[in-house]
This record gives sequence, C-alpha cells and structure tokens, in this order.
Amino acid sequence: MRITLLQTDIQWASPEANAAHAERLMAQSAQSDLYVLPEMWSTGFATQPSGIAETDHRSLEWMRQAAQRSRAAISGSIAIRQSAATGDIYLNRHYFVFPDGDVRWYDKRHLFGYGGEDRHYTAGTQRTVVEYKGWRWQLLTCYDLRFPVWSRYRGDYDGIIIVANWPSSRRTAWEVLLRARAIENQCYVVAVNRVGRDAVCDYSGGSMVIDAKGNVLAACDDNVASTVSIDIDISDLLRFREKFRVLDDRDLI
Repeated sequence: MRITLLQTDIQWASPEANAAHAERLMAQSAQSDLYVLPEMWSTGFATQPSGIAETDHRSLEWMRQAAQRSRAAISGSIAIRQSAATGDIYLNRHYFVFPDGDVRWYDKRHLFGYGGEDRHYTAGTQRTVVEYKGWRWQLLTCYDLRFPVWSRYRGDYDGIIIVANWPSSRRTAWEVLLRARAIENQCYVVAVNRVGRDAVCDYSGGSMVIDAKGNVLAACDDNVASTVSIDIDISDLLRFREKFRVLDDRDLI
C-alpha cells in the first residue's frame, strides 16, 4: 500500500482555503492508495467550536469528491455539530473516506481537558477499525495517543492512523509515544500533525510512518507544509508478528 502524509499549515476557520491547500499537496504527490490529513484539518483545533464546527458537511463532501477523483482513501478529522435528543452536540470526528465515497468514522475518545476540549465536545465511546485493501486500520485522534489501553491491540488491526494538532512544546512526547504504540502493538503507525501557528500554540509537524520495530520509515520536513509518500507491505508485518510473538503474552484487559 502506498500512503501519503499531508502535513498542512491550517488557516483558522477557513474550510475552503484548507481544502484547496490539501488538494494542491495531493496534486504534487505521487498517486497513492491513502492520503492522511491532520486533526481538524479544515478549521484548526477549535476548542470553542460554536460558529466553527460544521453542520453542512462541506469538508466531508470535499473529502468524498477528492477520494473519488484520486481513486484513493482519505483520512482526517473535522469538528462537527450534530443534533441530538438533548440538543446540539459537538464531535471531533475522524473520517475515513473510501475511494467510492463510502465513509467510516471514529469520534475522539479522549478529549483534551488541559486545552478545554472537554467543555464543549462529546467524547466517543466506540473504537473504529476500518478494512481497506487487505489492511486493518485503527483510527485515533491526537490526545488518544497518550492512552495505551484504549488503543491496545486486540487481534483486530495491522496499523494505527493518528491525526493530530500536537504542539511543538510537547514534540518529544509525540515522538516517544508514537514509537511506543508501534512497538507494544507490533503494528505500523501512520501519524500526521500540522505545522504553523494558531492563537495558542506553535506546531512543528513530526508527521511520520513507523514500523512495528519502532523504526521511522518516512517523515515530512519539520516546520513546513509538506508531503511524504511510502510503500508498505503487510507481509513484512505478518512475518515479524509470526517470528517474534510478543503479542501472545499481552495483558487481555
């Protein structure tokens, strides 16, 4: 499978501009099977989502059209507002859009209380694993990375896709935790972070693909909107899991 990471510099609350930016990066990249965008790629990390979170699904519709045009899957999260029995709720929803326009999603489980995300958003309750071209991918979003029990391998995935707005000040934690999730779960990790600045934080990127041994196979350039593409082979992963069977001894809790 060929994967392309789209490390974008997000314009605040500008879905059309951010979609155009992503489309330019895709056009500059080699044809891939999967393109991955950052967390809240269409708006920036909106902890106060009123007036910013989408109700018209314009960014999801762009993802669907772009997936169909490129004949590839696209993954990334969007802030959405949704009607519920108790009134409107906000969700940080990580979409996986298939080439035919079909959609699966994961609602972020661990809301970033330090930044106030938990005051406005509703936490997800379900893990999501999508199957695509012979691979099984678990979807995670940013702060989820810090919680290994939630993402623990249950015999159900081959890789993790994690999308983020992870600040430069905690870059070391980002890199260490990504490697840890790959090693402890014997899986690939595909991680895409943003660059640039919003009203609160600076972002340096650090988007990368890591193998099950913790090796960085590909990475975007730091501090600049950029892409990187890589081919990965599931047979390499299956051989390693069969040879070095640490998953047989994992704690089943």
